[in-house]
Amino acid sequence: MSANKRPNILIRIWLGFWRGLTAFRMAVFNVIFLIVVVWLLSVMLSSSDDVVIRDKTTLVVAPQGVIVEEFTGSPAERAFRQAFGKTQEETRLRDVLTALNSAADDERIVQVLIKTDGLLGLAPGMQTELASAFEAFRKSGKTVIAYGGNMLQAQYMLASMADEIWLERSGMLLLEGYGSFRQYFAEGLDKLKVDVNLFRVGHYKSAMEPFIRDDMSDEDREATRTWLGDLWQAWLDQVAMHRGMPVEVLAGLTESYSSAIEAADGDFGAMALEHGLVDKLVTRQQLRTELARRGAPAQKKHFRQIGFESYARLQRHWKPGTDRVGVIVASGAITEGDQPSGYIGSESMERLIQQAVRDERVKAVVLRIDSGGGSAFASELIRNELATLRDAGKPLVVSMGNVAASGGYWIAMGADEVWAYPTTLTGSIGIFGFVPTFQDTLSAIGVHADGVGTTPLSGNLRLDRKLGPEAADLLQSTIEHGYDEFISLVAEHREMSWNEVDQVAQGRVWSGAQARRHGLVDQLGTLGDAIDSAARAAGLGDDYEIGYIERELGAIERFFVDAAVASIKLAGVDLPAGISAWLPGDAGRKLQASLRFVFDAAETGQPAVMAHCLCEAPL
Repeated sequence: MSANKRPNILIRIWLGFWRGLTAFRMAVFNVIFLIVVVWLLSVMLSSSDDVVIRDKTTLVVAPQGVIVEEFTGSPAERAFRQAFGKTQEETRLRDVLTALNSAADDERIVQVLIKTDGLLGLAPGMQTELASAFEAFRKSGKTVIAYGGNMLQAQYMLASMADEIWLERSGMLLLEGYGSFRQYFAEGLDKLKVDVNLFRVGHYKSAMEPFIRDDMSDEDREATRTWLGDLWQAWLDQVAMHRGMPVEVLAGLTESYSSAIEAADGDFGAMALEHGLVDKLVTRQQLRTELARRGAPAQKKHFRQIGFESYARLQRHWKPGTDRVGVIVASGAITEGDQPSGYIGSESMERLIQQAVRDERVKAVVLRIDSGGGSAFASELIRNELATLRDAGKPLVVSMGNVAASGGYWIAMGADEVWAYPTTLTGSIGIFGFVPTFQDTLSAIGVHADGVGTTPLSGNLRLDRKLGPEAADLLQSTIEHGYDEFISLVAEHREMSWNEVDQVAQGRVWSGAQARRHGLVDQLGTLGDAIDSAARAAGLGDDYEIGYIERELGAIERFFVDAAVASIKLAGVDLPAGISAWLPGDAGRKLQASLRFVFDAAETGQPAVMAHCLCEAPL
């Protein structure tokens, strides 16, 4: 055989495949090796940069984005966003509270600086919680100073909790009051020829009105004006108390704010100083100099400081064997299945509840709710699962946050005790269902649906056909049954008659203070008050810890996330922008949230039975 004769085709194919497989295998192992090396370097670098707190340190509370009960998304998703260099859009309430509670007794912390510039929103419930925490901190005798460049209503509320408010000399302070405005889509959906078939019970159940109207109904206007007025009065009362001025003076100023600015020749700072809204007008350089004088200087003409998140992380430690009050956070829309943080999934919530049942150290549980509701079916699954806590002999106390309405109230009502803020949006006891159909939309482009079925319901729930009368009757009957079940459960848990509940139900939203008067909640107070009550119910006395029950990344998950994050940082990859990047303000978020129910129903092709109020606490 000739020495230069080529192998046959099968051998050449096999050799080519083997070489390709070998190259691929080497590439994979090289990538894994690189990830491991980068991860080890990141661990070594992070471990060599331990936080050390020195004497005369200033604790800096500079919340970013909106203050929330828990972060949205999984730990891995948040880590990747940070790796891509995206600005943090949320600040967790518990981190601020932990930092303030610990700093009060820490001799190394001499003062607190509140920086308001990164804050985007502060709902009324959070205002109450933070005001209580700052009030407790000030009892230590340490000073709280607030500084901001441009303060809107949320930033000013946070700043008012300080002993002194310093506004940037060229800054702005604008107070415009609370409002509740929504987008209405009836005309737009009509132009798109979308047929929204809505079924509801309750005169005030307005959650789906934007899809059948172009303006607010009289019932919704009446109910909204009632709770919104309560929340605005609470804002005025809190700020006036913090600033030591008569509430009538502050209310009068907000009513004539434009005139006050005009009288100051458009100078916001001068107007704010004249009317006692702020204590000083300063530059950033003056701020740094004064804080260094009151505390201790640092390099580059700065003051010695530590951020509240870093400081809070240092405070998290557990004493082995100590009894605990477990806190489960239920924040976001209620839906079925397994959901990440920022949503309430029936299966993911079930795991957390069972974790609390099995943990012998957890003697009582506080369910912290911040939700306008969602799926009625998922809400009932969660309520039933919560009953297992009580069956296990562990007291269950609910603490309502900014919103605990509709489905959020459904999962709350079975607790041993229900706490709310005076400003919590709650109630909205009602049910609605809807089926969007698109037969006219498709007809406009020449697409039609036709066929035969074996029963009157056959094909009645197709999204490409008009909803039939049998299906409409079936859905209306289902909604009425759901409302009756909701009312009956509330009556049973709250020890009220069916008629008594029905009178305060009808889908109407109440403030926490109004809900207490109507018997829907037991007490008004903070999360800390609810935790203390749970501890008393469990007979724990003063020797207990507070432990949040949540899913954390496992060791292997954390390894790969850290490694991937470090690789992303080295590569300098950027995250593509979404719709929120080009729509003005939060218009994209609001639009997507409003239309989500229609899109979700269209995607599943199933009728949606919802216990949801679509109510948002004003920020």
